[in-house]
Amino acid sequence: MQLRSRLPITLLLVTLALSSVVLGRQPLTEGAVQLQLANLLFDDTRYAEALDAYRRAARSTDALVSIPARVGLVISALRIGEFLEAQREAASLKQAAPRNPDVMTVHADALWAAGLFDEAEAEYREALALQPGLSRALHGLARAQASHNDLDTAMNTAQAALKANPRDAEMHHTVGSIFERMRRYEQAAAAYTNYINLLPNKDRSEKAAWSRAQVRFLRSFGEREPLALDDRLADQLHTVDFKLVDDKVLVSARVNGGRAQDFVLDTGSEQTTVSRRTASSSGVRPITYTLSAGVGEVGLRGLQLGRLDSFEIGTLKLTNVPVMIKAPTLRGLPKRETESFSPMALGLSMIIDYRTRKLTMGRRLPEEAAEIRMPMRHHRLSMVRGLVNDRHPTYFVVDTGGEVISISTATAEAIKAQPSRRIGLRVYGTSGWDRDAFLLPGQRLQFADAIDYQNFAVVVLNLRAPSVLLGFEVGGIVGHRFLSPYRVAMDLERSELRMTRGTGSRATANP
Repeated sequence: MQLRSRLPITLLLVTLALSSVVLGRQPLTEGAVQLQLANLLFDDTRYAEALDAYRRAARSTDALVSIPARVGLVISALRIGEFLEAQREAASLKQAAPRNPDVMTVHADALWAAGLFDEAEAEYREALALQPGLSRALHGLARAQASHNDLDTAMNTAQAALKANPRDAEMHHTVGSIFERMRRYEQAAAAYTNYINLLPNKDRSEKAAWSRAQVRFLRSFGEREPLALDDRLADQLHTVDFKLVDDKVLVSARVNGGRAQDFVLDTGSEQTTVSRRTASSSGVRPITYTLSAGVGEVGLRGLQLGRLDSFEIGTLKLTNVPVMIKAPTLRGLPKRETESFSPMALGLSMIIDYRTRKLTMGRRLPEEAAEIRMPMRHHRLSMVRGLVNDRHPTYFVVDTGGEVISISTATAEAIKAQPSRRIGLRVYGTSGWDRDAFLLPGQRLQFADAIDYQNFAVVVLNLRAPSVLLGFEVGGIVGHRFLSPYRVAMDLERSELRMTRGTGSRATANP
């Protein structure tokens, strides 16, 4: 029986109740009715309404109803960015059924959404050891493998998940994202199209509209190789000088063979970005739109997507480069929005030496000795794990475009930070003014057992919008203050952040 997606909930309840009578079954309990209703709402992508129905079904005393309802509750909460409720319910569910592979998998999903990637990956593997071929566990493991930049293995795992559950739209989307990182845009577009076709109301869904825009963008490349690098230069390292202005690293670059201009080195961005003025003067035409999110009260921003015919930094020349155009322009900022780029978005690793003011980029970096080595995950952005106040592990975005060391409001709440005096700050991010920003003194931050900031004042930022867009709680950001005392290597191939002290550096801070 096909139900209309906007059928009133009361009519759905009557339909479900009557169906059991017509088919000669035992009348459904209230909990069972709520579970079926929740599943229908979930399949219709009405996640907020499904979440309410799962909550009601979870109160059932029948474990055959309550456990799948609690699993659905966690997944629905994750879909709409209610990370805290998902984490609480998943932890409680895990206590009730610690060896249930489905429960273990959804608990791992909640850990992933909490930014506890290491713990999530371990639990996906544990669930698969109990039930090989479990599709959601394979899907989670594929995301984890991709975050290690092991894209071939991740694709094989994602395809295995898809084979086990070909009607799961989310898995098609993950396959598309891995193909996109592999620069196989036509296959990525096909996977995203499969994702769209599995969504109900695909003509009206906002998520489907975004995905269709992404498909248009990927297919606009046609036969062009995205992020193409001349074969003669592919294995070379490219070193350029940079300027440091107001704690921002500025590199000279050319768009479409035009004049040289300053670009901010910004590893906290997913794409190369240009202003509307630069796009217009360089002949960069918008193809479609995308969603972006950053620090600031605007939260999610709709921006244009285009393609650079060429992008040159010193001896490095890439062609067919995806680019975000900052249009419409954000008003109310203290200064105009700047051009920026991230080597990671270009598929390149990098070494930045703040002492010599040199930036080196390439597909592969040489193996080098380093005083500090940290595993680095790349899930849309590059991140390293830190420990807050000796007990709260979380991942921090490595952001060369940022100036300070910050934690999110969610992290501040998790550590139960209660400052004696709230010191407000005027912080402007890529999405405007963050009116919630404040300074939180007296914190301890540790990284890799080698960097220890004691009695440290961190900036607390509202990172809700980027967290929802990324699908996990961003724990914090480490910027110029964290990176500048070192020669820093961000190595995608080895999934590693390496740091060596420069002149006048310090690894322990007591400000």
